[in-house]
Amino acid sequence: MLEAADVTRTPRLTAPPTWLVVALACAGQFLVVLDVSVVNVALPSMRTDLGLSAQGLQWVVNAYAIAFAGFMLLGGRAGDLYGRKRMFLVGLALFTLASLGGGLAQEGGQLLVARAVQGLGAAVLAPSTLTILTSAVPEGAARARAIATWTAVGAGGGAAGGLVGGALVDGLSWRWVLLINVPVGAVVLVGSTRWLAESRNGDGRRLDLPGAVLVTAGLGTLAYGISQTEAEGWTAAATLVPLLAGLALIAVFLLVEACTAAPLMPLGLFRSRAVSSANVAMFLCGSAMFCMWYFMTLYAQNVLGYTPLEAGLALVPSSLAVLLGSKAAPRFIPRFGARRLAALGTVVAAAGFGWQSLMTPAGNYLTEIMFPGILMMLGAGLTATPLAALATSGAAPGEAGLVSGLVNTSRTMGGSLGLAVMSTIAAARTGDSATPGALTEGYALVFRTGTGVLVAGAVLMLVWLPGRKPADLGETAAGRISAK
Repeated sequence: MLEAADVTRTPRLTAPPTWLVVALACAGQFLVVLDVSVVNVALPSMRTDLGLSAQGLQWVVNAYAIAFAGFMLLGGRAGDLYGRKRMFLVGLALFTLASLGGGLAQEGGQLLVARAVQGLGAAVLAPSTLTILTSAVPEGAARARAIATWTAVGAGGGAAGGLVGGALVDGLSWRWVLLINVPVGAVVLVGSTRWLAESRNGDGRRLDLPGAVLVTAGLGTLAYGISQTEAEGWTAAATLVPLLAGLALIAVFLLVEACTAAPLMPLGLFRSRAVSSANVAMFLCGSAMFCMWYFMTLYAQNVLGYTPLEAGLALVPSSLAVLLGSKAAPRFIPRFGARRLAALGTVVAAAGFGWQSLMTPAGNYLTEIMFPGILMMLGAGLTATPLAALATSGAAPGEAGLVSGLVNTSRTMGGSLGLAVMSTIAAARTGDSATPGALTEGYALVFRTGTGVLVAGAVLMLVWLPGRKPADLGETAAGRISAK
């Protein structure tokens, strides 16, 4: 999230070197993004050690993502009001302690609670990383380079997750994908306490805590209800009650946002065609693309028999593809226009999903992991920046940071609900069988479903997104959204 410029700062006797401030901010961003993906290759080991069910396994990912998405906007506002350094330290401390708790968990419930608290810490920490960086670096070429570094580090954290996680699980145990955050977090915490300067907006607006709690609880309850369909069916009380409760909580959230003086999510923003269409498009894309890493990792380990490290290495080309797509997108926006480029990227991703849906139990690495994975993630990288560009182009200058935060939130929320739906689809096709053939059928159905969602998303983009925008859209969006 890119927040408004600072209006008050706490002076320091000795200003720290700029590179050190940038390094500390980027380290915080790296930890947040890394933990979105690093657990994927550890999931089979977690399941074996803690006796997690298939439903519990998806919540190892979703508990983090839902808390992160639900509290991200609140974390940004808290930084504005109470100080970016203070919230950076609070979020990092919470994230580090939760990582310790998760790494030491002795049962599945403890791990899921720790992951949810990690997500809350990440939501408080993440919005402050970029504003700390921009307040320390003067406008111009130096700030552009610093933002580019921050963006690359965020993208690199997502890309490195599989490889880092695989090496830790193979060399030590699954616990170290969480415990590794503890020494790193402690070092960054000490350095940040000493070297970061405080800044805040001081505009006197209050925090919309009820809004954050309602949207997070609503999303989590809805995802739980969807996951219950696997065992109970759609008409059982165990499914309908959480589904209806989740929808009710979200309805109350919208009512609160419409009535409060300082809403977490100002509903008036969605009167803009650019904002509403780009957020819906990001939600749809996230619902399909977010689960790619999850199911590719399970396919590699549960069906093809890869070790965690081999699974991490297998996904390195697709990790690099999302970096390539993210970096190339701003250059292509002037040529194609943001709407066409977003639709093109979505079609490329859909082609990869369709190819991946042809997977077999005796899968060949090149044709059933590497090449389709590259297409999926190249498309994801090409799509994110033009959608962010269109969304922020429809916002007033003072709302650009809020709108970019909404885009990131929409993507993560879409991914959380998408993972719940896709996991249910896979389980329904696989049934009670755990043979490689049955598992492959379930995973393949997920990718076929994702193909349909992405094709529908591409059509929606061409019909609903605003037309061609000025050439500088790509530049303005590049620093507002980090590639996953």
